[in-house]
Amino acid sequence: MEFFFNPDELRVLGCLIEKRLSTPNQYPLSEKGLIAACNQSSNRDPVVNYDQSIVSGALKNTRIQGYSLLVTSADSRVPKFKENLCEKLGLSTPKAAVLAELLLRGPQTPGELRQRSSRMYEFNDLQEVENTLQAMVEKELVVQLPRQPGKREARYAHLLAGPVEFVEGESETVVAPATTHALEERVAALESQLAEVLERLARLEG
Repeated sequence: MEFFFNPDELRVLGCLIEKRLSTPNQYPLSEKGLIAACNQSSNRDPVVNYDQSIVSGALKNTRIQGYSLLVTSADSRVPKFKENLCEKLGLSTPKAAVLAELLLRGPQTPGELRQRSSRMYEFNDLQEVENTLQAMVEKELVVQLPRQPGKREARYAHLLAGPVEFVEGESETVVAPATTHALEERVAALESQLAEVLERLARLEG
């Protein structure tokens, strides 16, 4: 299965997964809470400054695809949102924690993932992290990157923005998303679906 989420959608999904695992008593999130989560300066790379329109648009797109859900309740007037990506992918808590960390900070080594994901899941040891990553590689959710010169551990990157290509830089390997063509195809498909819906509505109104 291939995914082609844009950076805004990835940040929103990553934050929803993170908050579900790290602060379940404050989950699901309101749109205001999600904006704050996206714009956190800690545990984020890059740090962003999203406004309501960006987060609202990302929520709309992921809801259409069934990867996020609107939650309403009788005891709250404020609409809240939760992620459905992990459910659709059948991800365990360790895999969800790793995925959230990769979505929020980009490529990382197993050691970095073990340390940084501890707020969401406490891995027993490095071997458990590596086993989790290997299982995700087999599901084509993450990929192992070429080891950087002078580094002991290879980094891993998620594949939710589509395939990645490796460009050798002067001092390190740079990961570049190879998604332009795929995104163009996705936009064209969505435009075609929208045109069909509008045509059906026009026939019904006529």
